[in-house]
Amino acid sequence: MISADIVVIGAGPAGLAAAATAAQSGSSVLLVDERSAPGGQIWRGTASRAAASWLARIEAQRVRTSFETAIVDVDAPHGMYGMRGTHPLRIEAGRAVVLATGARELFLPFPGWTLPNVVGVGGAQALLKSGWNVRGRKAVVAGTGPLLLPVAAALARAGARVEAVIEQAPRHAVARFAANLWRTPRRLGEALRYRLSFARTPYITGSWVVHARGDGVVREAVVTDGASERVIGCDILCTAYGLVPAVELPLLFGCALDRERVVVDELQRTSVDGVFCAGEVAGIAGKDAAIVEGTIAGLAATGRITEAKRLVRARSAYADMAARMNEAFALRPELKQVAGDDTVVCRCEDVSLGMIVGCSALREARVLARVGMGPCQGRVCGPALRQIFGWEREGVRPPLLPVTIEALATFGDTATEQT
Repeated sequence: MISADIVVIGAGPAGLAAAATAAQSGSSVLLVDERSAPGGQIWRGTASRAAASWLARIEAQRVRTSFETAIVDVDAPHGMYGMRGTHPLRIEAGRAVVLATGARELFLPFPGWTLPNVVGVGGAQALLKSGWNVRGRKAVVAGTGPLLLPVAAALARAGARVEAVIEQAPRHAVARFAANLWRTPRRLGEALRYRLSFARTPYITGSWVVHARGDGVVREAVVTDGASERVIGCDILCTAYGLVPAVELPLLFGCALDRERVVVDELQRTSVDGVFCAGEVAGIAGKDAAIVEGTIAGLAATGRITEAKRLVRARSAYADMAARMNEAFALRPELKQVAGDDTVVCRCEDVSLGMIVGCSALREARVLARVGMGPCQGRVCGPALRQIFGWEREGVRPPLLPVTIEALATFGDTATEQT
């Protein structure tokens, strides 16, 4: 068993800030992440000065780490069961748990979305950081939100020919959001630099992909504005519709949700005593907001309430920006109609939309057609089907990820020993 005063789950910007800040109080801190190195999706494989600064603080404060460790179950009040590779692990937080589990991409299925070289927008970003060779290849970036710009810019810098950036939000909404960026000059400067990286590429608003076609690999994207269609040739299609908070672990702890995010107060406290949430899991707002929230959580988890309250104003400013972003890039209702009856909606179990039309909830679809029962455990198809059908989110059951029977038996033995 590994124990610490404060256990932080997730080593992205929010988790790093929470762990470093909590360790400054003299508390023992354990930082846990599924990846092999810290940084999360946003700082993965980068030489960011901000990332380097937080990593240096983690090292200076002697924060213990457990990477390649996935939490699969919890044990009240602050105990957890994890898997480090194939080895089961018991983790115990003596004082508090900070959940910084981040978010994942929202995919809305359309005909052809399972073709090779159709990837998520954030997935493309991760692949590029891992050395994906796109030189000379034609790329289309489609979906919604500010992430389209840096990914298109990264593709262009890597030598791809970015044919078009397709934004589903209407032009007036995007223009209004852009006009408000004067309040945050740094973000405005970033947006301009990104756009200049692919200055000759059309940025098309009020449009979305309705079909990907190809001969074993994607060759073209069919795009509509609701009135007419155009066909854009491509070798790579990057598409996703924003992010959804990764709330499975908070749900296991019993944390309350509101509109797919964990409910927190101004000090990042959840509805469960001693459990804090920070970053995208508490609402999509970007890395700067995540750092502030992580810092607040680290301070509050170690009892430094006065210091934490000094950051509440900054937290509120980021929340206001996030609200404007969510309003500008709200998903249009037409996206719910793009998938046809023969469109695959659950890739793990190869389930098409027509197989579950008429189901009233994900549970019924699971019984009827095994939706959400594959390796991803509904993390991809679940949010998509909630968007398409308006289904309510269901609770989660342990284990959160597939584990061996031997590991489950070990967890049971550990629980017995604890009692």
